[in-house]
Amino acid sequence: MRKLVYVILTTLAVALVGCVTINVYFPEAAAQKAADQFIGNVINGASHTPAPAPKNPPPSATEPGQQPSAMLLDLLIPAAHAATAPNIRIQTSATEAIRARMQQRFQGPLGALLDSGAVGFTHNGMVAMRDAGKVPLSQRAQANATVAEENRDRNALYREIANANNHPEWEPQIRATFAKGWIERAKAGWYYQNTAGAWLQK
Repeated sequence: MRKLVYVILTTLAVALVGCVTINVYFPEAAAQKAADQFIGNVINGASHTPAPAPKNPPPSATEPGQQPSAMLLDLLIPAAHAATAPNIRIQTSATEAIRARMQQRFQGPLGALLDSGAVGFTHNGMVAMRDAGKVPLSQRAQANATVAEENRDRNALYREIANANNHPEWEPQIRATFAKGWIERAKAGWYYQNTAGAWLQK
């Protein structure tokens, strides 16, 4: 009888873990919060201090007299909750290097292009030349190079965050989350594109 109980519990445990690992969802709220912090640091030029990682307390020891089956469930259920916790990893050495380059651009040539209205944020998380006429002819090649460099870093950023979380399929959702964040944090006077592709001014 005891052997049958163990078999049933083991089967249920495997099924539970299988369900949890299959049904991993994109943590939208956590991603938006992390994106807002990243974008704020880039646009405002704030120095970035990594938040300390929360420490999970070790699982408590089994109480005297506790059944092995209860121990098994106690071990699996916290693991299941941890697997579905709404969290996202956004800070890696690669994303920090990208952030530093973006920050430098926003404090320099890209910031000037955004201020002039020559460049704006697109609805898909990139930047684009909106009005080349606002850039002197002698500076247009450099302005186009700045836009290309920024977009290269943005593509790399979205891909790196997805890969850092072991979910490359999240890249489109990460891109959409950042696209919304860039537009929301745009300074007064900067331009952005709506979903129809029309340029609007903050």
